Amino acid sequence: MPRFSVIVPVYKVQGYLRECLDSILTQSCTDIEVIAVDDCSPDNCGSIIDEYAALDARVTAVHLPENVGLGRARNAGAAHATGDYLLFLDSDDSYTPGALRAIDERLTVTDDPDILVFDHVRTHWWGRGGRSMTADLLASAGTDTFDIVSSPQYLHLFLVAWNKAYRRDFFTDHGLTYRQGLYEDAPVTYQALMCARRIACLDRVCVEYLQRRRGAITRTPGRRHFDIFAQYAGLFAFVDSHPELHESRPHLFERMINHFLATIPLSERVLPEDRSAFYRETVAFYRRYKPDGFTPPDDAYRTQWRLIAHSPYPVFQAYALADRLARASLRKKRTLCAATTRQVKRTYAGTQRRLRLDPNLAVYSASWHRGVLGDPAAIHEAARLLAPHIDAVWVVRPDAVAHLPSGIDYVTPDTPRYHRVTSRATYFVNNVDWTLGLVKRPGQIHVHTHEGTPLGHMGVDLLSRPAAKYHVNVRAQLRRADRWDFSLVSSAYAQQIWDRAYPCHFTSLPTGAPRNDVLVTGDRMRAVALRKRLGVPDGNTVVLYAPTRRDHRKSYVPRLDFEQLVRGLGPTVTLLVRLHPKDAGAPFRALQLRDLQRRGLLLDVTDEPSAADMMLVSDALVSDYSSLLFDYANTDRPIIVHGDDWEAYRAARGAYFDVLADPPGHVSTSTAELTDLFASGAWRDARSAALRAGFRRRFCAYDDGHAAARVVSLVMLGRNHPWSVIPQQEARQLRQTTHCALPDGTR
Repeated sequence: MPRFSVIVPVYKVQGYLRECLDSILTQSCTDIEVIAVDDCSPDNCGSIIDEYAALDARVTAVHLPENVGLGRARNAGAAHATGDYLLFLDSDDSYTPGALRAIDERLTVTDDPDILVFDHVRTHWWGRGGRSMTADLLASAGTDTFDIVSSPQYLHLFLVAWNKAYRRDFFTDHGLTYRQGLYEDAPVTYQALMCARRIACLDRVCVEYLQRRRGAITRTPGRRHFDIFAQYAGLFAFVDSHPELHESRPHLFERMINHFLATIPLSERVLPEDRSAFYRETVAFYRRYKPDGFTPPDDAYRTQWRLIAHSPYPVFQAYALADRLARASLRKKRTLCAATTRQVKRTYAGTQRRLRLDPNLAVYSASWHRGVLGDPAAIHEAARLLAPHIDAVWVVRPDAVAHLPSGIDYVTPDTPRYHRVTSRATYFVNNVDWTLGLVKRPGQIHVHTHEGTPLGHMGVDLLSRPAAKYHVNVRAQLRRADRWDFSLVSSAYAQQIWDRAYPCHFTSLPTGAPRNDVLVTGDRMRAVALRKRLGVPDGNTVVLYAPTRRDHRKSYVPRLDFEQLVRGLGPTVTLLVRLHPKDAGAPFRALQLRDLQRRGLLLDVTDEPSAADMMLVSDALVSDYSSLLFDYANTDRPIIVHGDDWEAYRAARGAYFDVLADPPGHVSTSTAELTDLFASGAWRDARSAALRAGFRRRFCAYDDGHAAARVVSLVMLGRNHPWSVIPQQEARQLRQTTHCALPDGTR
C-alpha cells in the first residue's frame, strides 16, 4: 500500500498536464500512486495520461464516460485510491521539488494526523507571486496538532482541495465527497476540518497554483457562480445532521457570509446584471442560517454585514459606489499631500544649500541605505581612528534602523535632517550611486567605492546587451557617475574597466578595496564567534555558495541540486547558501532552500547583512561569475568556479574575460563534478593554490589590508598613507587636482 494517492482530475489542460504529472513523478518521495481521471476531456488529455500510465506503473488512468465536473472527477479518483493519505492536485498546477518528502516527514513527526494543511505559491502567467495570505497561520501551528473547536482561526485557511493531505480512512469513514458545481471545495474543507480530531500544518510551499490568463472556471463570469449557495446549503444540512458540530456553527456562518460578500463585487465571477439576485440570495441565507445571539465580526466587511441585515440591494449598491468614490478621493488627497510635501522638502533643501559646507562632516551609505556595510563601513571605521574630527552620519532605510550598531548617528531618506546633512556635508561615501535628487554642491567630494571588481559588463558596455540592461537606465547611471570625484580600485584591471564602463570625470584611486582589509588580515576571533552564532558544528568544513544574478531570468533558478550536493559532501561539511541581494525575494527560498534548512541540510545566509562575515567564516567558496571571486581570493582559501551556464551568461550579460579559461581555482559544470572535487580532495590541491595565486596577483594587486586607512589619509586628511601604493609625487598631484582637505580641515 503506497504512502500517498495523488488524485489528478483532468479536463482541457493538455498544455499543462505533462508538467503537472512530471512534478509528481519526479518527487524524491517515490512511495506514491497517481490516479489521473480523464473527465471526458475533448482534447488530447486522455492519450497523455495513457502514455504516462504505460511508462510508469505508479500511474493509473481512469476514463469517465461523460463529463461530470471537477468535484465528481475527484470522487472517481478517490474510489480507486489505496494509499495511506489522499492528496488532490489540479492538472494545471504542480508540486514543488521535495514537496511530498516534506509532507511525509511532517506527517511522521505529528503521528499521522487526520489532516495536514500545507502552503502554496500563486504562479501568475506573467511570473510567480508571493506566498499565501495564511502563511503566518500555518507557521504558528509549529508541529502541534489541534482541532477546530479549540482553534477556530484555522477555518480561515484557503478553501481548496489541493493544499491538504487527508488520511484516507478518515476521509472515507466520514463520507466526504465533492458535490457537483463550482465552489465544491468549500463544504468538503469545512466538513473535514470540523470532523477532524487532529489537524497539523506544514509551513512550506508545496504547490505552485497557476493563475491562467484565460480558461479558468473561477474566472469565467456567469450564473454558474450561484452554485456557491447550493454548496453552503449542503454544508449546513451536514452540520444540522451532526449535533456534535453545532459549536462550530457561528464560525461557519461568518465564513459563509464573508465568502458571499467577497464574491459579489468580482467582475470575473458575478455579472453586473446578476448582482441584485446574488445579493437577495445572500440576504436569504443570512436570515435562514443566522445563529441565535450571533454578533457580526468587526472586520473589513462590517458595514456590509449591517446592510444585508436590514437594507435592500439599492442601498447596498449605493454604499459600494460611495465606498469606491471615497477611496478614489482619498487616493487623490494623498497624491496632493505627497506633491506638497515634496515641494516643501525641495524648498527646505534649497535653503540649506545656501549655507556654508561643514568641512568636518561626512555622509555614508551602503547598498541603497541597507545599513553599515561594505567599503563605506570600513572607511568609516578607519576615519574614526585617523580623522576623529570628522563627524559621520549614515543614511539608512527605516527598516534597517533596528539593526544598526550602537553609537551610529543616522538619518532616514527624505527627512528634514537628511536634507540638512546632505546639503552641508563635505564628504560622501557610497558603494552605489546616490539618487539623482541629491544635488552636489561645489566643494563636496564624492567617493565611489563600487560593490566589487566586475566580471560581467557594466555601464555603457550594457548598451549592446538588451537582456542585461532591462530596467537599467544607462544614461541615468552616467549622470550619477558624473558626480564621482574618486573611484576606488583594487587592480589595474579594475581601473581599466571602470574608466571604460563609466566615461566620466572621476579620478581612480589605486587604494585597494576597504571591505577586503579584514579578508587580507583575517580575524580569527570574529570567525569563531560567527560560527557559533550560525550553529556550525565544531570541526566542520564550511563551504560558502554565492551565485550571481542572471539578468536574463525573471527570478532565481538554482544551478545546483542542493540536496544531492549536501548528501555528497557528508555530515562534516556545512553548506552556506547566499543568493544575490536581488534574488533575496525569490520564491525558491520559500521552497527548497527553506525546506533544506529546516531539515538541517544547509544554512541560508542570504539575509546576513555582511558578505565579508560569510567569507571569513568559510573554508572554501563556490561561486560562478560573482565579484565575490575577486574578494575571496584575498583570503587565500580555495575557490571553485561553478560555470554550468557560462556561455548563456556571457551572451546575455557580456564578460570582460573568460573566467573558465583563467579561473581562481578548479571549475565544475554539474553537481556531480562539484561533489567529486570535494570528495577527492582536489578542491584544495596544489593546482588550486597555484591558480588562486595567479588570480590574486592579477586582480587584487592593491589589496594589502590598508585600503581604508589609505582612503581616509588621501581624501580626508590630504596626505599619503605610510603604506600607500601611490607614489608621493602622484599623491600630491591627486590632492592638488581634486582639492582634498588639508589636515587642519581648512579648504
